[in-house]
Amino acid sequence: MARGLLIIDIQNDYFPGGAMPLVGPEDASVVAAALLERFREDGEPVIHIQHIWDDEAATFMRPGTSGVQIHTSVTPAEGESVISKAYPNSFRETSLEETLKSRGIDELVVAGMMTSMCVDATVRAANDLGYQVTVVADACAAPDLEFDGRLVPGSDVHAAFLAALSDSYATVLKLKDLAG
Repeated sequence: MARGLLIIDIQNDYFPGGAMPLVGPEDASVVAAALLERFREDGEPVIHIQHIWDDEAATFMRPGTSGVQIHTSVTPAEGESVISKAYPNSFRETSLEETLKSRGIDELVVAGMMTSMCVDATVRAANDLGYQVTVVADACAAPDLEFDGRLVPGSDVHAAFLAALSDSYATVLKLKDLAG
């Protein structure tokens, strides 16, 4: 079983000063950077996902802006794949599955942003495609959301989505508990 690290959308727009700041992206990116370093040291494959929202209605992740750039905490190294996507699901209309298959990867470790959107959609799709998935909870971040006139704090959004994923789609743990 070959394992690979999938870093989803850790991009500037999700940080303070960006067009769509999340709750706790700085802490999540520090953990993601440590996870990335571990994979690099162990010689395990790393794949970066970069969301690009190329539409007139786009409010963030717009092409040509600094916000669309991958955050410096997880800058891709030479030889690491960077796959652009236009949808929350990183497999949809991208080369991700082909890239994973060509490298013999059948186990994914996931870090990224937003827990409630792109991480969730990608993890569910990966599971449906037969991949074994582990989400590193402290290497992900979510936004505050509103529903039915009620503010849902980002920490609650994050916890709820991870709880749902851990029910049958993925193993969810903190970096300190990740083996290997």
